[in-house]
This record gives sequence, structure tokens and C-alpha cells, in this order.
Amino acid sequence: MRVNCVVEKGSDGLFAVYSEDHIGKSYFGGFGESVSEAKEDFLASIREAIEEESREGNKVPRFEDIRVCYHYDVPSFFNYFDFINVSKFAAYAGINESKMRAYKSGIAYPGEKMTARILKAARTIGADLSTVLL
Repeated sequence: MRVNCVVEKGSDGLFAVYSEDHIGKSYFGGFGESVSEAKEDFLASIREAIEEESREGNKVPRFEDIRVCYHYDVPSFFNYFDFINVSKFAAYAGINESKMRAYKSGIAYPGEKMTARILKAARTIGADLSTVLL
């Protein structure tokens, strides 16, 4: 089973992970002061849904068979991948450093074209890293 979810930073500074996917009548959601905490809470809600639906006698997938796909907003992306140097990432992506910092903090949000540029840079880095041998 594939679960698609959104990870975003709220106006209160907390992070949320939520999905329209569900198991039976049980939906999933998680919150935390960091993306890691919110993701842990989200995964716990999936486990709880499996237990609840199983107790009710409904057929449920095994937790191990669930693949969660995360769709991050920019502040959540940089919170979770906090080892990425924002200044260097901005230069790599060809984006103004101060704009990138505003996107990271959630003060400003990138438009569609800028989001595509950020995603392309992240995926290019990932592809480059996947070919590394040490």
C-alpha cells in the first residue's frame, strides 16, 4: 500500500504530516516541533489505524508493506534535511541566497517555477550521490 502525505510547517512553527489516505475509517496524521517528530507521530498513527481496523475484524495491510511518500514544503524540506547548507544549495540551484533563506524559514514561499528549480536541484544532488563509490 502506498500512502501519500504532505509535510508542512504551520504558522505556529510546528510541523504537520497528513494524508487523505486511510485504512478503513482510520486516517493518519502527525505533529511535532521538527519534521522528524511529526513523521514519527504520523507513522504511529498508521500503526494505530492498523491495530484499530484489525481489532474490528477488517482486512489490513502489514505495516512493513506500507510505503510512505512525503511531499515537503520548502521549510519542512530544509528542517528534515538540516545537513544541507542553504547558502551552497542556493548557489547550486542558481537562486538568490536571501530568497532561499526566506523560503527555508517560511517567511516567503516559492512560486511554481522556483519550486521546480529547487526540486530539480535536490533531485540532481540525489542522483549524483547515488553514483558515489567510496
